[in-house]
Amino acid sequence: MLPTTLPLEPLVFQPVFKDYLWGGERLSTQLAKPTGPGTWAESWEIVDWNQDQSRVTVGSLSGLTLRELLSTYQSQLVGDEIWTQITDPKIPPQLRGRFPLLIKFLDAKQQLSVQVHPNDHQAAELDPPDLGKTEAWYVVDAEPNSIIFAGLKLGVTAESFRDAITKETVENCLNSFVPKPGDCVFIPAGTQHALGAGLLILEVQQTSNTTYRVYDWNRRDARGNLRPLHIDQAIEVTNFSTGPVNPIAATISNDGGWPRVICEKFAIRDWKGPIQRSFGMEDRFQILVVTLGAATVGNVKMSLGQTVLLPPNPIGYPVATSDDSLLLEIWIPQKSSVPPRIS
Repeated sequence: MLPTTLPLEPLVFQPVFKDYLWGGERLSTQLAKPTGPGTWAESWEIVDWNQDQSRVTVGSLSGLTLRELLSTYQSQLVGDEIWTQITDPKIPPQLRGRFPLLIKFLDAKQQLSVQVHPNDHQAAELDPPDLGKTEAWYVVDAEPNSIIFAGLKLGVTAESFRDAITKETVENCLNSFVPKPGDCVFIPAGTQHALGAGLLILEVQQTSNTTYRVYDWNRRDARGNLRPLHIDQAIEVTNFSTGPVNPIAATISNDGGWPRVICEKFAIRDWKGPIQRSFGMEDRFQILVVTLGAATVGNVKMSLGQTVLLPPNPIGYPVATSDDSLLLEIWIPQKSSVPPRIS
């Protein structure tokens, strides 16, 4: 297909499903994902990571992968500034030109391992190199008394944390809270974290899959084996000055407002229906996810759990939502608009 100078259409992709031992059935039963029978842990909605590729399902670009779209349309797909960022010569060659965000749903029927991810500098030193992984969780649904572990309690050091791993008292070092639907949790790279059982989560993250497990609750896989841990690597990349991480409560409206999460890697803003406005008019891609109700984006009808990628468009894409809808808008902000982090 030859490139066009016209704005691209809204892009809907076939999810990529992942089956891990902690998954359940809610991707199918609650979000209507076409998983087929059995349990599934993750639905990767937008992904460009090695062989895992989103593929367009509707419209004139149907059948193309996200990598093929990027190779063909470049800045027309993501915006001039974002294209310059992801093709920067300072990025390891095998990571250049990769779509910068990975959007996924997680069904945590069981609790996940306690884990941590490296930052960009640390991940670039790996063999093979990777990007760092800063992420955020949006709680779509939560069973009563489900728990999120995010950050370490004040005073936890590398030495005391290593001792807790040895003594299997890691949980005593972790900050935890009971989340509710609509909560958002920002997890910068270097932050220890884990999802408890009974959570349905939307995750926004850098396009990376480097994970270091420090504790897996002595759980065994289907063959009866303990999963591997990465204790030395995890302690090396952990930021022990981060401290506790707590949920960001919803401040949603139908006229926008300050993002709930904003960092140099991504921003997340909530919209409450009814909405009737245009999105995608800035020179950067936007991603919309329906977390409640329904929406129409251009000619695309969206229901709970559906995701659409909006390439830049000077006149925007018309969006209308139902009265009871909740819509998440995700984008990469201009560096000048990101407030400095206070440590």
